[in-house]
Amino acid sequence: MDRRVVVTGMGICAPNGLGLDAFAESLRNGVGGIRFQPELRDLNFSCQIAGKPDVPQDRLTDYFTPLQLRGLKASGIVYGVMAGMDAWRDAGFGTSSPATPLWDVGLIFGTGILGVDKFREAIHHIDEGNVRRLGSTSVVQTMASGISAYLGGMLGLGNQVTTNSAACTTGTEGVLMAAERIAQGKAEVMLTGSCSDSGPYVWGGFDAMRILPSTYNDAPETASRPMSATAAGFVPGSGAGALVLESLESAQKRGATIYAEVLGGEINSGGQLGTGSMTAPNSEAVQRCISRAVAHAQIQAAEIDVINGHLTATTKDALEIANWSQALGRSGSAFPYMNSFKGMLGHGLAAAGSMECVASLLQFREGLVFGNVNCEDLHPEIAQRIAPEKIPQQTMEWAPKILAKASFGFGDVNACVIFKHWNG
Repeated sequence: MDRRVVVTGMGICAPNGLGLDAFAESLRNGVGGIRFQPELRDLNFSCQIAGKPDVPQDRLTDYFTPLQLRGLKASGIVYGVMAGMDAWRDAGFGTSSPATPLWDVGLIFGTGILGVDKFREAIHHIDEGNVRRLGSTSVVQTMASGISAYLGGMLGLGNQVTTNSAACTTGTEGVLMAAERIAQGKAEVMLTGSCSDSGPYVWGGFDAMRILPSTYNDAPETASRPMSATAAGFVPGSGAGALVLESLESAQKRGATIYAEVLGGEINSGGQLGTGSMTAPNSEAVQRCISRAVAHAQIQAAEIDVINGHLTATTKDALEIANWSQALGRSGSAFPYMNSFKGMLGHGLAAAGSMECVASLLQFREGLVFGNVNCEDLHPEIAQRIAPEKIPQQTMEWAPKILAKASFGFGDVNACVIFKHWNG
């Protein structure tokens, strides 16, 4: 990169914690946020559990004005604004509206499906001939860039303000896009993150595909089982994560707290060729993404201490581990520590990458490697590839220095980012 880029703020709205401290405590103790959802039972879903942030109504007034809350139904916008504003405050910036746009500060905040509940409401009004009842916020709540429009206006940002969308890769991709803009000298600060709506209209398609677990409705806390021999499909989730990226010069000038440096990364696609398809990865592309991320970060593969994988608790988990091993040239006891947070969060879809980036970087702050849950029966193909102790079942007191985070999404798209702990 032309200029060094660091992370100076983080925010989270997750199924198992609102705010960094609550989230870190849950991760440290292996506490999940996957719960039974009566709404899904009433709608005859096979999978009736999900990871959904528990947001008290009175907490919303810390982020939205009464006018903004009027008719607000897009849960992804709620999650994204909470995470984004918390990250902004965590970085030491004020949240009062500036007199003029912040020309050197921008925003890349991604999503997949946004405002689906608001869109459903709008369809009913239109079908009933009541188009005038749609209200003035139906457009901003249902357009993909609604989340970036909300945050950009709340903070008065004057640089690039946009939304990216790359399925499950969205959040990790956004980090790299934001870092690149700063590295190129086009911005000093970028707020980046991603969010996902919650509810049956988001999760229904996956339930119809029969790729969600249907036998854990009475035991939601054990349903999401990344790297497990008894993995039965991913548990749907939602929420938002956010990070403030900043040029090193700007951060040092402000005296900001620095969580990590973004050393580099890679974004690519397998073209849905070879072994790749709309829903399956092209292994050559995945390995190429990882190896080129390492090269771009100007490190050696042997320097990576911890990997936070995509690892969704499907049959593809073993293949992902094989791809990591092949790309890094490491196996057995030489493999880095590996964790997946989907056992606690579920699969947050477009929000997954950003929530997991925040969780990964909290390991730097805490001096820990967070443990995995629900994989005590490690998949035999994974156990043959990695020494079992490299997949810790409990949180470890061990301070990582370099961490790799990757996300792989529908459409055969990939992103891998390399972070380094900041020691001043």
